[in-house]
Amino acid sequence: MEQTLIIVKPGAVQRGLIGEILSRFERKGLFLRGLKMMQLNDAILEEHYVHLKDKPFFKSLKSGMQSSPVIVGCLEGKDAVRVVRMLCGVTNGREAQPGTIRGDFSMSVEYNVIHASDSIENAEQEIRRFFKQEELFIYKHPTIHLHYGENEVKE
Repeated sequence: MEQTLIIVKPGAVQRGLIGEILSRFERKGLFLRGLKMMQLNDAILEEHYVHLKDKPFFKSLKSGMQSSPVIVGCLEGKDAVRVVRMLCGVTNGREAQPGTIRGDFSMSVEYNVIHASDSIENAEQEIRRFFKQEELFIYKHPTIHLHYGENEVKE
């Protein structure tokens, strides 16, 4: 099973969309392994968005990500990185397909309600960045057999 990271961004937190967003992942068959609310500081944002640090919109992005607490989650499932990104939709909310999280709740590129890891390697780094090992919980989910065929996962 694969793990990935999501961040429910301040706009979604302030709009009361946390439950709606998390329920989409759970209904799909992904399992929460860690979840917490936190206020992001300059250091973690500069590390997380190092690839955007020289972009003209970085200051605005950082300010927006600090405008309220965020919800950080670790999700697990078969092909979790790909599946979560598919559920989120493309980065630009105006171009995201209806039925995706961004397609239903975002009109922005920068304020697009959710972050999702874009690769297995980045997911591993991001999970370590936002969670201590003792904040992640691995347990046999009682409904796993309702979400996956017996040959799809090792139990």
